[in-house]
Amino acid sequence: METVIAQRLTELNSLFYQTFAQPFSDTRQRLQPGVRRVLESMSAQADILDIGCGNGEVWQALYQRGHRGHYTGLDFSPGLLEIAASGVPEDITQARFIAADLADPDWTTGLLNGRYAYITAFAVLHHLPGEGLRQRVLENIHELLIPDGIFILSVWQFLNSPRLVTRIQSWDRIGLHAGDVDPGDYLLDWRHGGSGLRYVHHFSPEELDTLAQASGFVIMDSFLSDGENNRLGLYQRWRLHA
Repeated sequence: METVIAQRLTELNSLFYQTFAQPFSDTRQRLQPGVRRVLESMSAQADILDIGCGNGEVWQALYQRGHRGHYTGLDFSPGLLEIAASGVPEDITQARFIAADLADPDWTTGLLNGRYAYITAFAVLHHLPGEGLRQRVLENIHELLIPDGIFILSVWQFLNSPRLVTRIQSWDRIGLHAGDVDPGDYLLDWRHGGSGLRYVHHFSPEELDTLAQASGFVIMDSFLSDGENNRLGLYQRWRLHA
């Protein structure tokens, strides 16, 4: 994918999440079953970086579970970050939310050289256009983990849903052609609180395996969860390659 095309798709998603921050948050008031399953496996004392934290629903779930480690939520949507921060009690000092765009090569600067036992990226990687950007971000994540740390991701398996397949739009709606983007790239519409468009990549397990190896990770385990027939989210846990 050409750099200029990747930039256009990044800007498209950035505009979407700024424009639809509140409507999107309204649809994210309950954790997905797969996320709940992941959080149950985490140590209550661990330091966590939650990439793509959105409205802070992961933090809220951790807080309710009595999490005592440090939590950092990162997102590129000011509107969603404002919603997330508003849900943190004033006496809580171990949680913070920061703005950063993964498309920016310096996105880790605000983390102040932090290292984490867990880094999560729920429903994030499929919004990053281009293999080069995805691999760079994963290499950054590799550097942010402690030696025995774990990276946990989920990607949207929307092609498993006949209903969601009907939401796929033609690239000419944003002035592009199918040849401008990579295999597995799609344009999906949004209909809650207005009409919008998002760029999404549909990952295969084989594609994730290639990315993991290329960025220095080993896949520990995988499972499907969420939505129609528990097949709309593919979850994986990665550890650093020995």
